[in-house]
Amino acid sequence: MASQGRTDMEVGSDGVAVITIVNPPVNSLSLDVLMSLKDNYEQALSRDDVKAIVITGAKGKFSGGFDITAFGGVQSGKTVQPKDGYISIDVITDTLEAARKPSVAAIDGLALGGGLEVAMACHARICTSTAQLGLPELQLGIIPGFGGTQRLPRLVGLTKALEMILLSKSIKGEEAHNVGLVDAVVPPDELVETARRWALEIAECRKPWIKSLYKTDKLESLGDAREILKFARAQAQKQAANLQHPLVCIDVIEEGIVSGPRAGLWKEAQSFKILLASDTCKNLVHVFFAQRATSKVPGVTDLGLVPRKITKVGILGGGLMGSGIATALILSNYPVILKEVNENFLKSGMDRVKANLQSRVRKGKMTEDKFERTLSLLTGVLDYESFRDVDLVIEAVIENVSLKQQIFADLEKYCSPNCILASNTSTIDLNLIGVKTMSQDRIVGAHFFSPAHVMPLLEIVRTHKTSPQVVVDLLDVGKKIRKTPIVVGNCTGFAVNRMFFPYTQSALLFVDYGLDVYKIDRACTKFGMPMGPFRVADLVGFGVAVATGMQYLESFPDRVYKSILMSLMLEDKRAGEATRKGFYKYDDKRKASPDPEIMKYIEKSRNMAGITPKPELLKLSDNDIVQMVFLPVVNEACRVLEEGIAVKASDLDIASIFGMGFPPYRGGIMHWADSLGAKYICERLEAWSKGYGDFFKPCSYLKERAAKGISLSAQASQAKARL
Repeated sequence: MASQGRTDMEVGSDGVAVITIVNPPVNSLSLDVLMSLKDNYEQALSRDDVKAIVITGAKGKFSGGFDITAFGGVQSGKTVQPKDGYISIDVITDTLEAARKPSVAAIDGLALGGGLEVAMACHARICTSTAQLGLPELQLGIIPGFGGTQRLPRLVGLTKALEMILLSKSIKGEEAHNVGLVDAVVPPDELVETARRWALEIAECRKPWIKSLYKTDKLESLGDAREILKFARAQAQKQAANLQHPLVCIDVIEEGIVSGPRAGLWKEAQSFKILLASDTCKNLVHVFFAQRATSKVPGVTDLGLVPRKITKVGILGGGLMGSGIATALILSNYPVILKEVNENFLKSGMDRVKANLQSRVRKGKMTEDKFERTLSLLTGVLDYESFRDVDLVIEAVIENVSLKQQIFADLEKYCSPNCILASNTSTIDLNLIGVKTMSQDRIVGAHFFSPAHVMPLLEIVRTHKTSPQVVVDLLDVGKKIRKTPIVVGNCTGFAVNRMFFPYTQSALLFVDYGLDVYKIDRACTKFGMPMGPFRVADLVGFGVAVATGMQYLESFPDRVYKSILMSLMLEDKRAGEATRKGFYKYDDKRKASPDPEIMKYIEKSRNMAGITPKPELLKLSDNDIVQMVFLPVVNEACRVLEEGIAVKASDLDIASIFGMGFPPYRGGIMHWADSLGAKYICERLEAWSKGYGDFFKPCSYLKERAAKGISLSAQASQAKARL
């Protein structure tokens, strides 16, 4: 359905035309909004009773930027794109900025992307202290396309502009005023009135009439600018070697400084058009919508249920996970009761939370005052008495089935009958955990990823008995503590850990067959992973890795590769980063470097497995290695979908990005798999299963889709319709 966005114009007796952007929920700039804005502008300019113009947004939001839903139409060729530069040059520069009557932007709420670009074309900007201003386009694989690459450096200087654009960093009102992006900060109830007066004062020549496109006082000399841009290029390549669009953006900014802003606008328009058609942009737009779709769960969020108010949360266990979860909750103003079994453990748990907050103070993300207020929300206890009035309990003790069963039986006695009983287990079956309780409809998994106050993903695990109300409540908490929640079914490893257990296993298999540990890790990091499978194993610790491997062996004995390499290393007290030796050795600063000593363990592992290395593996390209490590992950993800553990493929894309660090610009694990095609993946896996055994055997879901030529991400109902 086409967007019904528009702008409304009202002319006051003072001679100011107030043009309001109306396109709920965030007043996005669809093409119809931009056309309506141009029409209103032209009317205001032609009317004798209009002296000046104010642009604002309806319901306290200026504009969240260009309408991203329109991208799909443009990328698929269904929507006709306006001619190059039409919006940035004809509408924003030659109609708004070049107008013979002055305009002022009155900014509240959001002024992001195209919203900020429209505001920068006005002759002054007034905002509220809570307004959020930024150009986050690079997160979508494109660059600002309505003049932002040219105007922002001229308003705030090159260094600040590069930081805001390349890091997609938005700033609040006060900072925007300090750096020169806005001219004044006022309370929301005075916003439009102040903007009206300011516009009239410009019209009466009592305030400067500034066209930001031609402002030069904030720009560095050409020599300095080139040095700054050179440094920015080096940083961009270091941080994301596979991405082109940050470099394109720097080139476009440079064009404006070297050849003048008009030339910069043309280069911006042409580059924007090319980037919009790129795979990176398509993948990142897919991720944008997939992330928003995680909170839509058929049979749960479509029942009209309203989340219940969670006013106090109890946490059991103050270890690494429990303290991280407590930190995430108090940071979002939830009072938390943290329970431990003795004074020493409790003190350690409370100290961990304190250290998490202090690290925010050190980084300037939190004031001392806010630190004290936040910490005061945490109470430590040694018994269940204060659990009588909590609305949600999250158990985060060690992975021990009988201990967890005892805890849940105790919770049932002390907590109110409406209290949600959640477990942060990463592998244990929830039905097993709740076996001694009578209220299995309120037992749910709340699986956070470590460190819990930093990692953005929350797996909400439901059993067949978990009530939809409990899931709705937890989705709401997830949103409030700024996590991206995905709702999954109950099985060993749930969705994320189960889908990714073949990541390390296939790497271990290929090491036994002759591939180099460090070559595998390098290929994976080059592909875009934050670290390769062996560096991850070091970080997690071999004890955990081996124990987890045993759980998969029990649950999926037919498709687990039984490597003994880590167990052999553990026998020699090599347990990963914590012991300074794993697959890598670590210095005092925990910096990893290859360790030739691991060869003796690899030789022993091969001998015990009776494997002769295959020389052809040494000739493999990085691309081949990446596929050997990731295609078994895709295969397991297909099983997760087939069994209904995940609701939709796009949830697994988000899970792979936020839970495992899969590169977002590749669109997530299933989206990437579809770029290779089910048929190709199936053929590769079948060939490897002949050479290396059942670990690689393609599942029925994958085989069926390969045979019918259906994408792996198509919903089951769509796929059936095409069969």
